[in-house]
Amino acid sequence: MAWIYLFVAGLSEIAWAYGMKYSNGFTKPVPSIITVLLIMFSFILFAKAMKTIPVGTAYAVFTGIGAAGTVVVEMIFAHHIGLTKIFFLGLLIAGIIGLKLTSGPENEIAEEKE
Repeated sequence: MAWIYLFVAGLSEIAWAYGMKYSNGFTKPVPSIITVLLIMFSFILFAKAMKTIPVGTAYAVFTGIGAAGTVVVEMIFAHHIGLTKIFFLGLLIAGIIGLKLTSGPENEIAEEKE
């Protein structure tokens, strides 16, 4: 369930990033209120996810989903598509998947007891 929380938190980060743009520096009331609610929702889910997912992994995945998703939305709607951007976006997504696959107690290095 924690990974679902983290994924939804990352998706809502994409939404509030765009909300910040359309709030015009928090001068437009409706986009500003929606943005603040999305930020709160995002961070509540992020906090729930960190109950079981290590903080470093959770934060990297959370911000990675937000960053990658924001770039994808921009590419779709603003038509700023380039091979270099797609390549680095792929690297970012591969890193997120790699962190997901390698997180968990079975992948942690056990400390030796002396």
